[in-house]
Formats: sequence, C-alpha cells, structure tokens
Amino acid sequence: MEAKGKGTRVVIIGTGFVGSSYAYALLNQGVIDEMVLVDLNKEKAEGDAMDLNHGMPFGSPMRIWAGTYQDCSEADLVVITAGANQGPGETRLDLIEKNAKIFRTIVGSVMDNGFNGIFLVATNPVDILSYATWKFSGLPMEKVIGSGTILDTARFRFLLGQYFDVDSRNVHAYIMGEHGDTELPIWSHADIAGKPILTYVDEDNHVNMNELDTIFTNVRDAAYHIIDRKGATYYGIAMGLVRLTKAILRNENSVLTISTLLRGQYGLDDVYIGVPAIVNRQGIREVLELNLSEEEQKKLHHSASVLKEAMKPVHDIV
Repeated sequence: MEAKGKGTRVVIIGTGFVGSSYAYALLNQGVIDEMVLVDLNKEKAEGDAMDLNHGMPFGSPMRIWAGTYQDCSEADLVVITAGANQGPGETRLDLIEKNAKIFRTIVGSVMDNGFNGIFLVATNPVDILSYATWKFSGLPMEKVIGSGTILDTARFRFLLGQYFDVDSRNVHAYIMGEHGDTELPIWSHADIAGKPILTYVDEDNHVNMNELDTIFTNVRDAAYHIIDRKGATYYGIAMGLVRLTKAILRNENSVLTISTLLRGQYGLDDVYIGVPAIVNRQGIREVLELNLSEEEQKKLHHSASVLKEAMKPVHDIV
C-alpha cells in the first residue's frame, strides 16, 4: 500500500477492456493525481500500470501503480469494472447472479479496508449491481452511483446530431430506465438548442417519427451490434466514466443520466434505475424529476418492474 499524496485518488477494480480503457482515458485527460489498478490477475494490472506510466512524458503528471484493496482506504473514488462480460446473444440481465456473487467479494474487500469515498459501478447489469453495491457497502445511496444510461444518452445524442447535422453537444435528449432492453427515449424533453425535436416532426417534411424511432432502436441495440463486430464495448463507456469522474471530483453539479436509488420519484421506490441527476463531490445531489408523457411514464414503470423481477435472485445474496 502506498501513502496517499495531497491529490485525488481513483482505484479501478478490474483491468479488462473497460477498466484499462478508462485508465487510459483518465491519463489522457489528466483528471486525477493517483491511479491504482487492482485485478485478480495481478500481472495484468502490473502490465497496464507499466504501459500507462511509459506514456507519462506525453501527458499529465500522475502516480500510477498496481495495488491492492488496501489502497482503497485513501481513495476518493472506487470504480468497479470487474465481472463477467456480456457475450454474443447474451443480455445484460443474463449476467446477474454470477456478477452479484463477484461483487459481494469485491465490495466487502473494499469496505474492510476503511473506504469512505464514492463507488462508481460500470459492470453489467449495472442497475442491479449498483443496488447490490449499495446493500453490500452500507454506504448512503448518494455515494453509490451506477453508470446507468450515460452511454445510451451519449449514443442517442450522437445519432440525433448525425441525423439533424448538428453538433451532438447541442443536442439535449435523455435515455432513461434500465441500461438494457427496456430503456426508453424521452422525446417529450428532447431538443436542439432549445427547439423541441417533436416540433421538427410537425414542421419539417424531411423529419418523421419512424426515422426517429429507428434512431432509438439503434441506440438500444448498439451494444449487440458492437459485440457482434468486435466482441465487447469499452471506448464509449470509458469516456462516460471519465465524464462522471470529473463531475464528482471537480464538484461540477452536472446533470447526467446515471443509475441511482429512487425513493418515490417517478412513482418508483427501492430500485436503481437510469434517470437524470445532479452529480457533485458528495455523489448524487438530487434526482431530477421530469414531467414525462403518460406513455413515457408507463414505459419507465415497465422498465423498473423488469429490473425488480430480475433482481429477486440478488436479494438472496445481499
């Protein structure tokens, strides 16, 4: 275990595709002061630490090393990317039981070393594993954040930007619900620089709802398309995790679609699910409760019911 310096420390648990991509993006963007890589395969973590350190002369100063769970005692943020991956033809929900058992060991090991920071969960099924992490850790729900639909929202904005030929950063639209097959687009609050996208449907003959629905379908099924082609998705989610890391450590009070525990918002309770929330140094400051259409509200409740049903085996573990 290395003594903590004066800066920020992030411990990454799991140095597979997502974990190593996140580490690389953190180094490139110079977000933190200390990065610790923890993996069951210690040699893999050591190799990644060496490789990243060799890029230091081209980037920002940072201390990077392969460590142990002891390093979590001084961490500001523990990011969990470890677990079984989603394979071809496999849904995120298929991974529940095996990854919940893995998480019981991981979270227990982190907490046994006096961790009192914020958990960021990226492993799928992320909503259920975020709930499990909250239960296993005993931390306040504000300090356990799932990556939720942050990537789905980014995919949505990118494809809408492509469709309308505008910078995706000027597209404001959310995907909510499960990070998975029951997620939903919030068309009622989607806009480009303040102009509602549904207005384009009414005013422009070149914009029609069928094409927009196809865009959402491509967002929802993006992981399947990528997995079929290259075996896994990792660059997009790595960038999303860096965005979340910045929002937390820099106390940005940013609105991001993350997975968090609902306690009455949207008429839902005791479920981690993807919703817009304000994120800062304390974790989840506030869940933003949008005025959804009747259809959107119904779909969100359906998504939550699917998650709750799928989570029943996890209750036996937690």
